[in-house]
Amino acid sequence: MTTDRLLDLDFVRSQVPAFSDPDTARWAHLENAGGSYAAGPVVDLIASLFVTAKVQPSWDFGPSKAATAAMQRAREVMAATFNAGPDEIHFGPSTSQNTFVLAQAMRPMWAEGDEIVVTEQDHEANSGVWRRLAATGITVRDWKVDPVTGLLDPADLDELIGDRTRLVAMTHASNVAATINPVADVARRVHAVGGHLVVDGVSFAPHGGVDVAALECDVYLYSAYKTYGPHVGMMYVRGALLPQLAHQGHFFNESHLDTRLTPAGPDHAMIGATAGIVDYYDLLHAHHFPDASGSTSAVERIREMSGIFAAHESSLMAPLVDLLTGRDGVRLIGSQSADATVRAPTLAFTSERRSSASIYDALIAAEVSCGHGHFYAHRLVTALGLDLDDGVVRVSMVHYNTPEEVARALEVLEPLI
Repeated sequence: MTTDRLLDLDFVRSQVPAFSDPDTARWAHLENAGGSYAAGPVVDLIASLFVTAKVQPSWDFGPSKAATAAMQRAREVMAATFNAGPDEIHFGPSTSQNTFVLAQAMRPMWAEGDEIVVTEQDHEANSGVWRRLAATGITVRDWKVDPVTGLLDPADLDELIGDRTRLVAMTHASNVAATINPVADVARRVHAVGGHLVVDGVSFAPHGGVDVAALECDVYLYSAYKTYGPHVGMMYVRGALLPQLAHQGHFFNESHLDTRLTPAGPDHAMIGATAGIVDYYDLLHAHHFPDASGSTSAVERIREMSGIFAAHESSLMAPLVDLLTGRDGVRLIGSQSADATVRAPTLAFTSERRSSASIYDALIAAEVSCGHGHFYAHRLVTALGLDLDDGVVRVSMVHYNTPEEVARALEVLEPLI
């Protein structure tokens, strides 16, 4: 979505406590794909819940009732942002653990010889757990990337799916290639052969609204700590699919759908604090759209803010993309575009002149937060023909980053690569 409203960056950064700490704020934080700074409303909720409600929920004493209410509110407001129902939202410690549980829950639905499709582009969280099912008689088909760009070709899927396809697992936007994949189109093709689609949205969600109804996926994976929240994993599971899944919790809770994908007690306070993500978005929306009637839905409010984010993130990406695509011997993984509707503002690259480790060292010396390696996209980096230990250099921006922070990275990179 496009908009003519500009991001008020000073206001945004005033809502992120990290920027008020001098030792933190001196770093240009360009490793947001590994973990973003928490928004003020999230920090406030964590502090409050640890003091007032860090007890077992579901009992009738005051602090327990407060914990129950906080968790229920989080489930409701997070569901609303996804255009989903509260019963379709499930929390766990991380996306990697959520997908492991999900794979165990789905396997009994399938017969030996049934097929699943996984990609070379995905983070291992949405790849390895499905590949392991080959040991149980499932046929695993590999959706390969272009070995130069790291991109998936949707046309290749035609040769991979058929009458025995039970699941396709793909990323919305890779944490290395970063290019936005056509989820809704893939969903329709997978559903046409009777399969389900599991989408890793961890690297897309910090940059855009997620409407699961529009995406038509069956499962959508989300990590709150990449989206200005606490270290909690969350996944949407389509309501019609949930009763078909094998129960993964305690046997005496088998009749409870909300525990079907929760084998152990999660961190109740952290779940409650995820509601602060939505509170943060609402603060930004109220500031940037003061004329709004207040009748818009959470999905619409986040979509409107995402349009403002996208314009700002494109402007942050542009000079870096120009540099990385304009130098001989430099390889930018994924799309060569700086358009935020085409790719997330996560730029992974290599240089023939320098090792990724040495470029990383130079950026760190300039107090630019970044990373290098394979970033758990082990199979993608291998498919690209890169050394796994050295991997790629990755810089990743979100809406709270400034042009000055990007300029600091450019000052290091221009003479180096």
